[in-house]
Amino acid sequence: MQTAKRTEGLRLIKEVVFMCMGVISACFGLKSFLMPEDFIDGGVTGISLLISTLTKWNLSYLIIVINIPFIILGYKQIGKTFALKTAIAITALSLALIFIPFQPITHEKVLVAFFGGFFLGGGIGLAMRGGCVIDGKVRRIIKMGTG
Repeated sequence: MQTAKRTEGLRLIKEVVFMCMGVISACFGLKSFLMPEDFIDGGVTGISLLISTLTKWNLSYLIIVINIPFIILGYKQIGKTFALKTAIAITALSLALIFIPFQPITHEKVLVAFFGGFFLGGGIGLAMRGGCVIDGKVRRIIKMGTG
């Protein structure tokens, strides 16, 4: 019994660490590469970037609002724990975009595209390792789980 609790606690810590690393990596990719050069990514983040660029609405709020349907889908298809972790990670990404002051690294377009995609994609992957999504990839998770 004690070993099961310890194993569960270690698994939870590992998931939280992956979620945090994913959020920080995605935030770094967005703020240091993509956003300063007005690059647009794909997925929910890309839609949020596009709307933010066109309307000047705050990206942090858009990321939360546009992800809501995917959180609901995750709740219905995968479960409450997944939806809760996803909501926390998306909120953490939005807060990181507001409060973590990353500076632009380069203005070279090829480097911006490569490293922006590398850090944002890496962050999404790390978050998935933590048991959540930060870019509306719920459908991909469902597909992986069902074969």
